[in-house]
Amino acid sequence: MKCIILAGGSGERLWPLSRDLYPKSLLKLDGDKTLIQNTYEIAAELTSNKNILTITNIRQESDIRLQLKQYAKNIEIISEPLIKNTAPAAASAITYLEGDKDEIVIFLPVDFKIEDIEKFKEAVKKAQLLSKSDLIIALGVKPEYCDNGFGYIKAGEKIKNGFYVEKFIEKPDYNDAKSYINNKDYYWNCGIYIGKLSVFKENFEKYSPEIINKLSKEMFEENNKIKYEYYKNMPEISIDYAIMEKTDKLAFVELKTKWYDLGSWQNIYNKKEKDSKENVIEGNVISEKIQNSLIYSSKDVVAVAGLKDKIVIETEDAILVCSKEKACEINKLVKKLKEEKDKTTLSCKTVYRPWGYYTCLNSGKGYLTKLIYVLPKNRLSLQSHNHRSEHWVVLEGSADVVLEDNTYSLQKGKSIDIPQKAKHSLQNNTDIPLKILEVQRGDYISEDDIIRYQDIYGRV
Repeated sequence: MKCIILAGGSGERLWPLSRDLYPKSLLKLDGDKTLIQNTYEIAAELTSNKNILTITNIRQESDIRLQLKQYAKNIEIISEPLIKNTAPAAASAITYLEGDKDEIVIFLPVDFKIEDIEKFKEAVKKAQLLSKSDLIIALGVKPEYCDNGFGYIKAGEKIKNGFYVEKFIEKPDYNDAKSYINNKDYYWNCGIYIGKLSVFKENFEKYSPEIINKLSKEMFEENNKIKYEYYKNMPEISIDYAIMEKTDKLAFVELKTKWYDLGSWQNIYNKKEKDSKENVIEGNVISEKIQNSLIYSSKDVVAVAGLKDKIVIETEDAILVCSKEKACEINKLVKKLKEEKDKTTLSCKTVYRPWGYYTCLNSGKGYLTKLIYVLPKNRLSLQSHNHRSEHWVVLEGSADVVLEDNTYSLQKGKSIDIPQKAKHSLQNNTDIPLKILEVQRGDYISEDDIIRYQDIYGRV
């Protein structure tokens, strides 16, 4: 079986922690592993590493590759040029894998956890057997509370190992979702689908030809990057709306273990351990008389009083306050922010990298300033930028700067200019941390303006 991990989303419902350039798949939201690492480990329980394919956005590819390199030498990744939701991603993976029409594939979202891996494997095995009847099989779990951010499945006729799906409802309104909780025929849809490659393709051709007909084997460039022209007019739609709500070939298998969707703040709250007042409190928080709430502080003190059923999330540059009931609608706020070109949707002020971190201090038209912190014995990749130049000033420590064919040693107070398109690298070869003030100047200032040539962390 082939496992396809869908890891290209920006995680808008987890804003302001999740951003376009550092989305939910790269975050540690529950435990010491990121969501992509957790999902890859689940996939590795189902099949060998050579049968696992991850599809993500080109902006996230290098970070995804870095986080997965501990699991296998050759991580297979497809990178999309634009974020277009799960239907184009799934169709692209099908096009990439097209070969044996009877080969079975499983699509895994990147934001889930399960409690009992053996029961999960048992459910997948049942789904594999059912899928041989030319059906698409979903996994469903009994709902525990009302959440209209989930998809719901209504069980139809019982068949061996599962049920036909009588009705598929993706993200119903709140009152409908509430009515499903006490109805034994309704299940949460886990967003996990199993079926033959040929069956997925046939359903795309029948229900979403505007997606699958745009794709071909010729769309893949070197390193499995999808060419921009194949995605520029691609509709942005989930596989649930594009296929699952329409198909008459859908069945499901019940997953008989705890399943958690970690894609929204309400679901994070539901998963976390709570105090005596049913609160989840993390970070620098002072509270008084709050109940059933999630309060998170990344840095600054957050003081709250008299709250009930609320979510409060603080990051360096943004604060979110909402009711738990409306947590699944945070993506609507993010869309408004994007329409206003607000930079808090793009990246956090402080971004952690394997070599240390950087903090954005200030920005304006044509410039950006950063504080760069490089850990001892670490180095940034050898890279260049097509649209910007850089000026570095050593604030603390000692820097070795590779600039084209030369190496320069800079002590505290010294500076150097990095011209546009010049190959360069920043290195800390000492035993103490290095701090650099960086000033970027150019007509386009963005983290995706990086061309890597060498990298000790495998991001080339």
